Amino acid sequence: METKTARRQRGALTIHDVARHAGVSPMTVSRVINGEKNVREATREAVMAAIRDLNYQPNPAARSLAGADLIRLGLLYSNPSASYLSEFLVGGLDQCSRANIQLIVEKCDVEGAEKAAAEKLVAQGIDGLILPPPLCDSEVIVRVLADSKVPAVAVATGQPPPDAAAVRIDDFAAAREMTRHILHLGHRRIGFIKGHPNQTASGQRLEGYLAALQEAGVAADEALVVQGYFTYRSGLEAAETLLGRPEPPTAIFASNDDMAAATVAVAHRRHLDVPGDLTVCGYDDTALATTIWPELTTIRQPVQEMSREAVNLLVEEIRSRRAGETPKHPRAVLDFALIRRESDGPPKG
Repeated sequence: METKTARRQRGALTIHDVARHAGVSPMTVSRVINGEKNVREATREAVMAAIRDLNYQPNPAARSLAGADLIRLGLLYSNPSASYLSEFLVGGLDQCSRANIQLIVEKCDVEGAEKAAAEKLVAQGIDGLILPPPLCDSEVIVRVLADSKVPAVAVATGQPPPDAAAVRIDDFAAAREMTRHILHLGHRRIGFIKGHPNQTASGQRLEGYLAALQEAGVAADEALVVQGYFTYRSGLEAAETLLGRPEPPTAIFASNDDMAAATVAVAHRRHLDVPGDLTVCGYDDTALATTIWPELTTIRQPVQEMSREAVNLLVEEIRSRRAGETPKHPRAVLDFALIRRESDGPPKG
């Protein structure tokens, strides 16, 4: 077994290391460190034992020494995809742990409650707010923050707000590349499941799909484009609609992995082989993409890295404001990748 000294020489420990040692999630470690009560006693003891074994110094101690450098960030979420949210939270928690930053996570799952949720975090004294989708496109929240002079970073938005920092990938280019890939396999009837209309990135992905069809000289068929809402259930309904057409598609490109996984389930229920009878491709490359059969071909959106970069940009903005500088609203566009697995192939026959 490694000694504590050897562990320390390998680099600074994070809550990720503690989580692995204790066999729990990084969020659970964060809850224990922050003294939250919604943790079972046995779990709390396991985490504390891991902290002792690794000689990990929780962030509250480091923050108390930081004094005036203390930064408190809020993270407001309302995402229907548990896989996406899990990836995002892990990235944000890990980066805040490394940088000795306090992260306050707040859920906003009631429609129309965005204003109250944002005002609550502002009242708690946050220095900045991270907005993952779909709240990255909330004009209400941006107005609350602007009035309160609290900086924000919008993550994965298709149209970054002019008065906030932003982290994203090029959704148009990513969707175009995936559609080009499916066309290259020989498909011409390609179904598309749109993302939720309350997210600007959904429109970018649709435009990328349409642009690739136009490039290839393939006429867009309105019957092959169906509305989804980034949920598994909406994917089931959309896939049933597409595969119930008189001339069903030979391939379906869904705007996220949850809806793509649902499409695979519908195909199996209809006794269709994936990819023999139907190619299915997704978007995001969350853990779900590799936990279903067959594993999904998908666009890798670096969700954890985007969350980490959001923390970095927000801290940069906060420190520049504290120094009396004019807000810069920094932007970052990260790379995507097409990850090919087992759910795509040429059309049958």
